[in-house]
Amino acid sequence: MNTRSVRHRLGLAATLAGALLSLALAPTGVANAAAQSPSTAGTAKLPRGSAYMGIGVRAHGGGGSGHTAQPLVTQTEGVDVSAYQGAVDWTTLWNSGVRWAYTKATEGTYYTNPDFAQQYNGPYDVGMIRAAYHFATPDTTTGAVQADYFVDHGGGWSADGKTLPGTLDIEWDPYGAACYGLSQSAMVSWIWSFVDEYLNRTGRYPVIYTATSWWTQCTGNYSGFAANDPLWIADYNGTPGTLPAGWGYYTMWQYTDSGPTVGDHDKFNGDITRVQALALG
Repeated sequence: MNTRSVRHRLGLAATLAGALLSLALAPTGVANAAAQSPSTAGTAKLPRGSAYMGIGVRAHGGGGSGHTAQPLVTQTEGVDVSAYQGAVDWTTLWNSGVRWAYTKATEGTYYTNPDFAQQYNGPYDVGMIRAAYHFATPDTTTGAVQADYFVDHGGGWSADGKTLPGTLDIEWDPYGAACYGLSQSAMVSWIWSFVDEYLNRTGRYPVIYTATSWWTQCTGNYSGFAANDPLWIADYNGTPGTLPAGWGYYTMWQYTDSGPTVGDHDKFNGDITRVQALALG
């Protein structure tokens, strides 16, 4: 069953069942109070920890800004998952042509995915190239602190040829204002803090997942990350669209939130050898 409907039901029920959801999603050993930051406690529509890659894209017109980016002829199918999907049928996905997968590992410094082990090791076991992503909350702690939390909870990288660098999921704040209360310059500084610490810890630049409309609004369409950080663009309008400033091409494209088996489906801009090359570094 497509899990996107489950997400919507959870979102609508969060006001009544927030406490139960927080217990279900909170990492082991973290107090219930840590599931919500002081800045949004009592007002958030969703409990802290319930965000996922692309949570704001559909609500903001599919994330698109024009239609100019041109993909390579060959694209390699991938998926991204979070705790909403639970135990994933990786064999079915492999048989359908999926060859790489990202799993939500962490959010802020208060959440770890309770299904991470199955969702991270499962694709590896069937032959996929796998990796982890971190949902950023720039209003809670610094980028460097969140990068450390991510690496310490499954978001690292290994030179085994089967693990892609971790991804920073930076998009609309599902718990408050779109840009997390930060100015454009402060947002750029926050992202640099995360990128620099992730590089320091792993030797790799993280992938940056975003949507052009959010990036333009919240960073002023800053171009400085394009030289080193691979771009994962979100656009559900049929093409990757216009890319954020600086990036001449995208590495990955999240093209739908309603694909088979898991909902979120993605395309890598190139054949499997390009995926393997990014994994090897």
